[in-house]
Order: sequence, then structure tokens, then C-alpha cells
Amino acid sequence: MDVDTIVSLSTTPGLGALAVVRLSGPEAMSVLDGLLTHDAGMPAVRTATLRRLLDPDTGDVIDDAIVTRYTSPASYTGEDMVELSCHGGWLIPELVVDACERQGARRAEPGEFTRRAYLRGKLDLIQAEAIADLIHARSSAMHRAALVQMERGLSRRVSELRGRLIRLEALLAHHVDFPEEDEPPVSIDAVIEEAGVMIGGLDSLLATAPEGELLREGALAVFAGRPNAGKSSLYNALLGEQRAIVTEEPGTTRDALEAVVQMGGFPFRLVDTAGLREPAGQIEEMGIEIARGYLGRADAVLYCIPADEEPSPEDLAFLDKPAAAPIVLVRTKADLHAVKAEVSDPAGEERSGRLAGHVAVSVESGAGLERLRQILPELVYRRMVSSEPDMPVITRARQSRSIRQAREEIEAFREGLASGLPAEIAGTHLPSAELALEELLGTVTADDILDVVFREFCIGK
Repeated sequence: MDVDTIVSLSTTPGLGALAVVRLSGPEAMSVLDGLLTHDAGMPAVRTATLRRLLDPDTGDVIDDAIVTRYTSPASYTGEDMVELSCHGGWLIPELVVDACERQGARRAEPGEFTRRAYLRGKLDLIQAEAIADLIHARSSAMHRAALVQMERGLSRRVSELRGRLIRLEALLAHHVDFPEEDEPPVSIDAVIEEAGVMIGGLDSLLATAPEGELLREGALAVFAGRPNAGKSSLYNALLGEQRAIVTEEPGTTRDALEAVVQMGGFPFRLVDTAGLREPAGQIEEMGIEIARGYLGRADAVLYCIPADEEPSPEDLAFLDKPAAAPIVLVRTKADLHAVKAEVSDPAGEERSGRLAGHVAVSVESGAGLERLRQILPELVYRRMVSSEPDMPVITRARQSRSIRQAREEIEAFREGLASGLPAEIAGTHLPSAELALEELLGTVTADDILDVVFREFCIGK
């Protein structure tokens, strides 16, 4: 356990009205005492109190601040803890932190407050990760998923599976120790069935991983099509601001423009790319190569064809290619050609199976934009759109690896029993499965894993 006292500014530096400085550790109260005038005594525990903060060396006034004390173990970190709410800006918070340092505290590392909370059993590792997800959430769906994890939604599911695994190990141990009993407590067939149930539970969690991990960064939705197909106008319309240059001249977009937007509560990284055609010069050629790179990584493609034009051979060739990401055919400029805009799939019925959706839009009237905002989440976040709002979701690769490892070990155990392998040999897979679930919760976790988890936290959290 840590024995030193840490201090940090827990709000973003800058010209905000207020700033919060945190202290945590065995000497937190002593550090606070060195900053206060002693005529009013120490503030009451868990009571916000207005007090004057003084420079410990000169006695000069630093600021009037709201002081709140928390005593171990009833605090965020589980240690003695102090929060000082002072005036914001660049200078005053730094003066407060500096004064605390001169009283014996040291500056906290990123995530160190939450790491101490985890080490003292105030929360498990999944909850700690959820705190970081909550801070960095850029959509209501990520916010909701993080809250579910903070309330131990995922932790409870994993703990339940671990509990079933422990009971399975106990039954197996009884079967191995007392093989001659006329009526064993459970048959091998029942053990195999129980292992299958556990695999099904782990598979249900793993199924949320692809969409859950996209929540953190946003799904990549790439605009594609020929020059002057209306890509940049549509990009600007979905963003609600002018980010891409729009002119009548073909090939205006030479580089890729990326921005984060929320659609249906889910995060998307919209990318406007250069029009796909034979390049007119080296710069445009480089832009088209960048566009192809984004298309290769896309989670969804919005392929644009003006509603007043027939699909070109290049359009049809693109739509005919096998695609890893779902393609939405967008008929742009629908206000210019209302009749063709009503055609649902102008690329032809024979291609309808290759397309995940099609919609006609007009950035002038706004027609079709809401439909497009509805289609994209349904394609990319399909499972989460139709699920219950409190469904636990895997949002990190670390979580996926642990669950996948546990599943593989239980599957090996089940296959071993089913093939006639002695129970004591097949059962050697179960401790490894249990260890994987314990690492997921953080019951047993190596320091290097903790370093990776807390490295992305902001300082002061």
C-alpha cells in the first residue's frame, strides 16, 4: 500500500470560475492544517466549510476556499482525503498545489486517486475503467454504458459466472475424490451441460465487444463517391457546421476531413474523402489513396450518387465489390430531381442484397437526413440499439481477452469430458478459467496491467 500523501488539481486548468484540488493519504489532514488559520479549528468531517488558505511559509493569503474533509475508509480513495474548492484560473490553483507540496504532499500521477480506490477495495477494476470511460464519454450511449459498469452491471455478470465456475470445480472435486459412490452429487453429463451454460453466458458478453469497443472512439463512417456527388455538403449537414469546402469544381476535397458527431445517441467519426476517379494530378492522387485507406478501415460507408444522375460504371463497380463494412447508398441533391429521389435503389434490384440501406437526401430542405441518422446506428450498433438500456457491455480489449481466455479454457474442459478424458485431467482447465475471470475483475492483477489501465486517466482522478 502507498504510504505517502498525494495532491493534484482535479479540474482542467484555465479560466474557469472554480477549481478543485484533492489531497489523499495518511498526512492529508496534517497538510490541510498547515494551510489554515487556527482560530476556527479543523472543519467538520463531510461538511463543506468556507476557510481561508494561507501560504505555509509566509502566512500570506492564497484564497478563500470551500474545504471538505473525508476520513478513512469513508472516502473515494479509502484514505483520509481533502477537497479544496478554490477560485479558478491559472495561478490560484497552482499556488494551492504548491503550498500542499511544501507541506509534504507530492503531486499525483495520472489515475493515482482511482488506483488507490481500487487497491483499497472501494471498486473493482471494471468499475475503475468505467470511471475513465465516463470522463471521456462523447455520446449518451457511452455515458449510459459507463454508468452501468460503475453500478457493477458487468462486474455482477462476471462474478456470477465465476461463482458458477467455483461450484463446478467443487462438484468435480467431489466426483474425483469419491468415484465409488452409488449416487454421486452430479453426473458427468450434468457437468458437461453446466459448462455449456457457462460458455453461453460468456458468448453473450463477447457478442457485445465489437460494438462496445466502438463506443469509446466512435464508429468510422466514410463518405465515398465520385467528385461533385454531394459528399462534402452532406458531411457539413450532418455535422451542423461548415467544415468541408463546397464548390461546383470537381475534386475540391483533396485530403480527408474527420469530425466526431453523435447520431441516435451513438458516436461516429465522420470522414469526408476525395472523390473517386482517375486523378488529375499528384495531389489528388494522394487524396484518393488516403480515401481508399479510410474505406479499408470503415465501419460504415456512405456512397453518394446525385439523384439527378444515373449510376456510372465506376459507381456500379464500387457497389459490386465485396465490402467488409455495410454500404448505405445515399442519393444526394434529391430536391433537384424529385422523381428519381423516390426510387429506393437506383443502382438496380440485383444489387439490393449488397447494400445495407439506401436513402434519398437533400441538404437544402433537410429531407432524408433524420432517416440517415437513424440508419447508421442501426447498422453499426445493431445489438445495442435493440438491447435493454442496462445491458452490460464490454468496452475494452482487456475485458475481451480475459473473457475469451475463460471461454477457451471452459470449452477445452467440456470437450475433454465429452471425449472421455478423466475428470481430474479435464478439470485442469478450470483454474485457468477462474484466474482469467479474477484478472478481469482485478481480484488478482499484475502491476503492469494496472499501469496500462490507469495510464490513460487524467491527473487528479
